[in-house]
Amino acid sequence: MPIPAIETLAAQIGQLPGVGKKTALRYAYHILGMEEGDALGIAAAICDARETVRPCAVCGQYTDRETCDICADPRRARDNICVVSAPADVPVMERTRAYRGLYHVLFGSLSPMDGIGPEDLRVAELLARVQTGEVREVILATNSDAKGDVTAAYLARELEPYGVLVTRIARGIPIGGNLEYTDEITLAQALAGRKEM
Repeated sequence: MPIPAIETLAAQIGQLPGVGKKTALRYAYHILGMEEGDALGIAAAICDARETVRPCAVCGQYTDRETCDICADPRRARDNICVVSAPADVPVMERTRAYRGLYHVLFGSLSPMDGIGPEDLRVAELLARVQTGEVREVILATNSDAKGDVTAAYLARELEPYGVLVTRIARGIPIGGNLEYTDEITLAQALAGRKEM
């Protein structure tokens, strides 16, 4: 007979990306079999992260301060903004060591079928940053899938009136692939081979 507490735990774990019902149930049983301190440590770490981590006031990247380390770093190129879909994409780009500018996190991609429009993303904030006149190039590093392509095309149209160079990272990333799972060499080549849109 199903135990409601285990079913609820598995359902919550199942909300994580890439975790199906069987895996979620396996994780639930594993957590229940852990030492109490270890299981409570996981719960405490989740609560602590939820309480202390927030989006950077400038770029949207996760930080535990008002402004993230990248935006606060005076050595970063202020005339380049690399636009990514999710906060997890920033550390992936940083590991390439091929980019020394700033970032802008959209928190998603356009998806009319899912009811996600420009107003649901941080598009207005990006345009406000470009309006300052400091930005010379906007690099669109959205995922190389249908949603990422639609988002990139939309942003290119929106940025056109501002007279900035709009580029898209090259297609070194497989179609349907996510930045988070792309190796550093492929990502560095894609960044180096970006083209104007």
